[in-house]
Amino acid sequence: MGRSVSYPSGAIVAFTVLEVEAEDDWEFEYDWLLDELRERAGRAFPSLIPHDGWRGREDRILMRNAYADFGASVYGGLVAVWIVERDDGAYWDADWRTARSPRAQRWLSQIASRFDDVFGDYDCLGHMSNGEGVYTKRAA
Repeated sequence: MGRSVSYPSGAIVAFTVLEVEAEDDWEFEYDWLLDELRERAGRAFPSLIPHDGWRGREDRILMRNAYADFGASVYGGLVAVWIVERDDGAYWDADWRTARSPRAQRWLSQIASRFDDVFGDYDCLGHMSNGEGVYTKRAA
């Protein structure tokens, strides 16, 4: 598979696909995927709570905790499921008072391998000179 999908800089990322049989079903399948991702994230990382927002124009925030945003970005049928340190004004205001960023980085490093196990269906093998990624499905 060769595509590119954006995600926030510095994010821990896992890749999956959005499979849509008929074009008319795209919105339903997209909403179903987001609900499934929220459910899996809530089970795997109980500190995450629902949050609806955006990082830029393409990266949708689905959940958040004191340290991180959890979300998904879609391009074509490729989905980047990501978690990254928060980057909003309220977070940085709180960080100024209590130094959250080092704790956020520690928490993210602790969950990285579990995150990939929970959400990763594809591995990124690399990128071509035009920026397109090359992905392969993981063995079951």
